[in-house]
Amino acid sequence: MALRSRVPVLVLLAVIGAAALAPATGMPEWDLPLEGATVVAPFRAPAHDYGPGHRGIDLAPAGTDDAVTAPASGTVLFAGVVVDRGVVTIDHGDGWVTSVEPVEPSVVAGEQVAAGDVVGALSRGGHAAAGTLHVGVRHHGKYVNPLILLGRVPRAVLLPCC
Repeated sequence: MALRSRVPVLVLLAVIGAAALAPATGMPEWDLPLEGATVVAPFRAPAHDYGPGHRGIDLAPAGTDDAVTAPASGTVLFAGVVVDRGVVTIDHGDGWVTSVEPVEPSVVAGEQVAAGDVVGALSRGGHAAAGTLHVGVRHHGKYVNPLILLGRVPRAVLLPCC
């Protein structure tokens, strides 16, 4: 297929947005795990697998509700402590996995959860600022911007080279 014939398809995909494509691509229908939260630290992809970056987003809750919910239905893979913080990891199927931290888990590994089910309470620990929740999403083992699943990926800005 020539590049010229691919351009309209790529433009159409960009206009439609990732959230609208969820059923066709196997992406889970996903919501923020803190209701009404705002992003306080964005996703920053590393230049290579072991490079520095921020492999998720950090969310500040909208109010005093500290309930952390499953962003999509799935199976809890892990619920416990890693180093100094509680972590809950959920497998949504089709290679999509979400981890949230720091949380005080209220679920156990192997438990089935529906979107919106409470999986824990916001806690302290880890690299996220006090009172914020770190959310990481992997697709087939590679970290992706969680905002892709909400159709809220920031617009790309092209910068001059050199």
